[in-house]
Parts: sequence; C-alpha cells; structure tokens
Amino acid sequence: MSIDMLEWGLAVGVGFLMAWAIGANDVANAMASTVGSKILTVRQAVVIAAIFEAVGALVASGQVTNMIRAGIIDTSAFSQDPHLFVLGMLAALMASSTWLIIATMRAWPVSTTHTIIGSILGFALVCVPLEQIRWWNCIEIASSWVLTPIIAMFVAYTLFYSIKTQVFSVDNPLDRAGFYIPWYMTMVAGVFTYVTVFQGLKPLGVMLSLQSQCAILALIAISSLVLGKIYVRAKLSRISTVLSAQQQHEGIEQMFSSLAVITAASMAFAHGSNDVANAIGPVVAVVQVIQTKVVASTPAAIPLWLLYLGAFGVVTGLMSYGYKIMQTVGSQITQLTPSRGFAAQFSTSCIIVIASGLGLPVSTTQTMVGAILGVGLARGLMALNMRVIKGIFISWLITLPAGALLAAGYFLALQQLLVK
Repeated sequence: MSIDMLEWGLAVGVGFLMAWAIGANDVANAMASTVGSKILTVRQAVVIAAIFEAVGALVASGQVTNMIRAGIIDTSAFSQDPHLFVLGMLAALMASSTWLIIATMRAWPVSTTHTIIGSILGFALVCVPLEQIRWWNCIEIASSWVLTPIIAMFVAYTLFYSIKTQVFSVDNPLDRAGFYIPWYMTMVAGVFTYVTVFQGLKPLGVMLSLQSQCAILALIAISSLVLGKIYVRAKLSRISTVLSAQQQHEGIEQMFSSLAVITAASMAFAHGSNDVANAIGPVVAVVQVIQTKVVASTPAAIPLWLLYLGAFGVVTGLMSYGYKIMQTVGSQITQLTPSRGFAAQFSTSCIIVIASGLGLPVSTTQTMVGAILGVGLARGLMALNMRVIKGIFISWLITLPAGALLAAGYFLALQQLLVK
C-alpha cells in the first residue's frame, strides 16, 4: 500500500472518529436543554439530531469548513512540501479526537472548535515560521469565542425575562400566551428561513433574486404567525380559566414544549452547519492535497460523501455516548423547564447559524452554556450551580493548549512514521 493511500485512509478513519467525538460531546450539548427540560427523551433527540444535523451539514457548512481547512495557516508555507500539510492535518484530527474522547469520558462539555483550532495551531508552531500563521484570523475566531457566549447569555436572558414577565407573571397568563407564543414561533421560522434562503441555497446551485428571497421570507413569516395563532388558540381552548395559576402555567409550559421541539430541530441544523466542519475540514484538506499534490489557497469543493460521513459520525457519537454530557449541561447548571429550554436553544441556534453564514467557527458548547447561564440569571444567581459552572470554565481553559500539545506530539511522530 502506498503512503498516499495509507494517509487517505487514515484521514477518513480519524475524521470519522472526530465526528463521533463531536456527536458524543458537542451534539449532546446542543440537545441537552431539550432533554434536560424533559421535552424529549434521549431517543427522540437522537432522531431529530440525525435528520437536521445532516441537513445543516449539507446546506450551510461550506464556509466554516474552508475556514478550518485554510484560514489558520498560510497554505503557501507548504508549497515546497505538501506532504507536511497532510501530516499536520492528520495530527490535528488525531489530537482533537483524543482530547474530545478524554473530555467526554469525564463528562466535560468542552469546545470541539477550540480543540481543532488549537490542534491546527499546535502542528503549525512546530513546522512553519510564525509569520505564516494567520494570526488575525486566529484573533477573530478567539474573539468570537468570548463574544458568542456573552451575546447568547444576553439574548437568552432577555428572551426568558420577557417570557417570565409578560406571560407567567401576569394576572391573565392565558391571554398573554395567546398573543406572544405565535410571535415566538414566527421568530423561529423567520431566522431559519432567512439563513436557508439567503445562504443555504447557493451551495446547492439554487440562485434566487433578492425580491424572490424577500418574498419567500415574508410568506413563511406570515404563514408561521397565522398557523401559530391557530395552534395556540386550539391549545388554549383546552385550558380552563377557572384552573389555578399553577395549573394554567403548566398548560402554557406544554405549549412551549411543542415550540421547543421546533427549536431542537433548528439547533441540530445550526450545529450541523457549523461544527460538522470541525471534523471534515481537515479531511477535505488531506484529500485535496493527495489528489492534486498541491496545497491550494482557494476553497476546496467539499465532496458530498465527506459531508455524509461527518453527519453519520456525529449521530453515532450522540447515540452511543452523548448521555453523559446531556446530564451535565441539561440538568446540572440550572433547573430547566420547557420555556427555559426554548429560550436557551433559540438563542444558541440563532447565534450559531448567523456565525456559520459569516464563516466563523464558533463554539456551540460555549454558546449553549452561555444561553443556559442567561436563563438562570433571569431567575437569580441562586438558580445557578456555581460548582458545575466553575468546572466547565476550567475545562474550556485547558482545551486549546491540550489540543496544541497533542497535535505537536502527533505531528512529530507522524513525521518519523510516514516519511516519503
């Protein structure tokens, strides 16, 4: 067997392992609030994740994949020796997979984005001059890691605070629910219609005029509002106003359960659009270099089979080992109800999908934890489990250097084993 074939097989195999680890750790983060608030069982969450992770990866992951592939290192650094680039990407995949598996076994909800970026930097630091690293891109990505959880915290806090004060804390909660919940449904439909129409159709070769895009967005938004009002009116007709306030609140929470299932699907779509790229980005790079013998600076065409491989690996990881992270994020940070789970997931999915459209590989883990913190803060500091939060923050801090050190070690070992 030639070294090229060995490296190709190793890249695909470790890429699948990386996708498995992402499913066990990151997809579990994405679905944790829905499972933690008892809206969905683990099995139901897996089915939804399987469908919408794949759709998100196929429709909207291209820009993030190319950032992972070529946005961290100036690829001209490998023009004389493309084989070094292949070894580096293999080392990054192996390091990321190793760290994610260790973290998942210890129930740490770490960031796969931190891990893969840290791993790519790790091999870069031992094989290319410092000026060949795209430091500005690294700073931009690192800034997004700080900003996205803060923004998610603010958005989730604002959304849940509005739900709490405008629906649950008023004298006529059923009337308020009848007004606000259809608008929440319209927000969910509008955001993801926007992303699909304005960003997701281009990779599929579907080109629409601006007028057509706006017309579709308006049609979906209006339809969602009308259908939402019909749905909520039907639900409210089954809840008697003579019931106690607690019983009325429980009925309203049931409506948020239905809405949270929609946000769970959108969350899976958002995750697939952003984080599947963490697994397949380096694989795309390896396959392209092996085929062309050149490290190209232009974006690579992403083979569909690699997207399917990534999506399948992610779902397999969630099914087999995701329950540990679901328990940590879904139930140990703060107590979740359907309305709280909806606020956290909607905030997270909006931010992740928008970041994917901008080509920023943001952290789903950090964004989701930030959103759950925002929901908890809307209930007061006493609602937060500070011991668990402290442990999560520590695991975040050590993830990037852990990925970098592992990647440097794997790279030096591969140089000795796979010399051409």
